[in-house]
Amino acid sequence: MNTLTIKIPATLEQELAHLSQQTNVTKSELVRRALLAFIVQSKSATPFVPALDQAGDLVGCFSGGPSDLSSNTEYLKDFGQR
Repeated sequence: MNTLTIKIPATLEQELAHLSQQTNVTKSELVRRALLAFIVQSKSATPFVPALDQAGDLVGCFSGGPSDLSSNTEYLKDFGQR
């Protein structure tokens, strides 16, 4: 087995030590399990796609609206009231 040295905050080490005592599992084993869970989750997670890419075909497709819609607070005076 290989060795990896990392630096962690004191509070995280305390939490790790506490969990190690509670579960009767070594700190190294807890870290191995956490890393494995993170790697598995990362592989199965949906990759991040920016909002612009998701709605790219909609950007700029509307016309005829007010040119100051994003900056004029008058349009927001009754927002959320309906």
